[in-house]
Amino acid sequence: MLSGAELRILSHLSQFQGNEGAKWNIPREQSLPGIAESLGVVRSALHVPLNSLEKANFVISRNARVSGTKSRKRTVIHITEKGLSALSDSGKPKSRKYRNFGPVPNLSIIHGRQIEVEKITELLENGKNIVLNGLPGIGKTSLARSVADSLMAKGWTLRWASCNGDSDVSSIAEMWLGQPGWSSPEAIAMNLDSARTLLVIDEIQELNQRHLTNVENLLSQISNTKSSVLIMVRAPSPFKELLNFESIRLDGLNYDDAREILPSDLDEESAFKIAESLGGHPLALHLWSPEEEIPEKVQAVQEYVRSTVIKRLSHEGLETLDELSISPIPLNVDELFFPSGANELDNSAILRWKNSEIEPHHLIRNVRKNDISIKNLNKLNSEMAKKWSKRQGNKAKRIETHFRLNSGKDIDSEWLISNILEIMSQDSAAAAIIIEQAIELSNDTSLRETASDIALERGETDIANLHIDSLPDGPKKKLRKARLARIRGNSKLAEKLDLEAINNLDNDEKIKYEISQLVRLYDDRLPGPLESTLASKINKRIESLDISKLSLDQKNPAMLSVNLLKFSIASESQNLSSAASARSLLESQLGYDHPRLRILDLRSRLLAREGNVASPESIEAAKIEINKCDNLLDKISLIHATLEASGQNYPEWLIEIHSKVSEEFLREDIAAYRRIAAQKWFWRGVLEPDRKLSHWREALDRFRKAECSNAADELLRKISAII
Repeated sequence: MLSGAELRILSHLSQFQGNEGAKWNIPREQSLPGIAESLGVVRSALHVPLNSLEKANFVISRNARVSGTKSRKRTVIHITEKGLSALSDSGKPKSRKYRNFGPVPNLSIIHGRQIEVEKITELLENGKNIVLNGLPGIGKTSLARSVADSLMAKGWTLRWASCNGDSDVSSIAEMWLGQPGWSSPEAIAMNLDSARTLLVIDEIQELNQRHLTNVENLLSQISNTKSSVLIMVRAPSPFKELLNFESIRLDGLNYDDAREILPSDLDEESAFKIAESLGGHPLALHLWSPEEEIPEKVQAVQEYVRSTVIKRLSHEGLETLDELSISPIPLNVDELFFPSGANELDNSAILRWKNSEIEPHHLIRNVRKNDISIKNLNKLNSEMAKKWSKRQGNKAKRIETHFRLNSGKDIDSEWLISNILEIMSQDSAAAAIIIEQAIELSNDTSLRETASDIALERGETDIANLHIDSLPDGPKKKLRKARLARIRGNSKLAEKLDLEAINNLDNDEKIKYEISQLVRLYDDRLPGPLESTLASKINKRIESLDISKLSLDQKNPAMLSVNLLKFSIASESQNLSSAASARSLLESQLGYDHPRLRILDLRSRLLAREGNVASPESIEAAKIEINKCDNLLDKISLIHATLEASGQNYPEWLIEIHSKVSEEFLREDIAAYRRIAAQKWFWRGVLEPDRKLSHWREALDRFRKAECSNAADELLRKISAII
């Protein structure tokens, strides 16, 4: 007769079959730390049941390399055919597959908590939203995972998000929806407005202060949908009060439940003392080792971690713990500079695994970090900055910049801004956090300007306004005020501020800014014919430009932009002579065989339509060009032009390629990319009519961020007509 512990081990191992001969990439869940974590027991509690199972030939153990650990071989366990038969004979039900999205943690056995699971499950089923709070390591994530499993067993869909230091609304939405690019809380809520859906956000206290307001707005929006929301937060919560949410606090386990975590061969008196001393704290119980003395009565969990758990680590274990504790975000094992202690930390139940990324349990991280003196912490940060500076890539830049800012040294504003702009091109959420940290250390005007620009490009008007107000008066401040006014939809104020600012710019800056505004004005519309009044307005402003006064290095780019704009307007207006003249000038600048000319010619062919539809030959030519186009901006622009030229009978290949390219990352720090992103979401609404409202709501938000007030107003009228 198999014991309960033996059955649980066999049931867990039955999920991993067919890799008995593999030498590499064995799932961590088959290692001793992984099995203990999944079963919710200390590692030493596995010894008795595993020995029994191995003697009965229900499992076998061997050494192999575990995936994600970049280390020497570790002991892994496999279930045998005999073990599978024994499990089947026990009547243990097979695991079911459920519909879920995001980084859902592995389901682990939790001891006790059945009352809490049933209570929270019932509340969520009745449409309530829950904030689950408690101390770090108290078991919030495991409890939420158990609640989610009970709801999925009833046919619910689970959407799980887990926050780290760089998370924002967009990254949370990407985890929930499995799609990148969402940024509007209203659009996200519309897309998630579905009954029998559980939305989970774990570790919400990890959010940086910079992104709290937007995430709070997201929570407000989704709390009014048909979905149910479960948030886990370490006390105290970063949010003062969340409307439409009910708060539940999770405390320690009672003795009977705490006893289940400890080894079965431990005498009752010792077990009771340990559980009592650690206040039934699940993580602290997991961290206890039979080699240690029984903790002092009612010893604070933090003090136990400090005096026992951390104290027993080797030098290598401490090095790895320190590196992970001061990192701003979780790391892969192969990213560690001090990886030799990773196995020790894992075997000691100190690590949290998020797919291939690791971090210390926050209780341990916080205790360790607080125990490092400011002097030593500055030294550690300085050393890590030097190490990360030798690595390539956006993540390396982001982490290096964090360490430099926390090294206690003076800020090199020029270096910092250069790196922040590089980070911004790939991760605006991280860039926004870093620039705010920099401003706390230095009130350099150039840092304020960068902070205001990042906020404007992310459409965060309140934050942008705060930074702009702190800038010295002058034309650059007024231009930023104008941008802010456009994003807020006040075009008249924006024009007034633009005129006042332009008069105080030098000639090169004035012409460069005017050209950028003309390009924006041309793009500031929904798909459809170019109105003659707009074409005339732009052409008149082009005529007033005196490019001849520009310096040589500025003249050629300005001429190119103007000629591209003139060609586009002439082609859309079917002014063949003007189009030919502009094309001739472009050919002399670019060269007769430049790919851009081929795309421009193709766009002209697509504009020649009969019954609002281009010829089949033109559509086919567009298909060929789209498939070989390497420039993402040109590719998406050509896809949109082809969609517009197809009338309303969109080819299936075109719908598919638009869906595929919609998954591509579009940077937020360049105006042209922000505008094309807005157009992309508009077309997604057209091509996916069942999700039109959510896609168009996202497009509306994107048009505003791109300072396209006319397009935003026009789209808002369309949305209002549907509603």
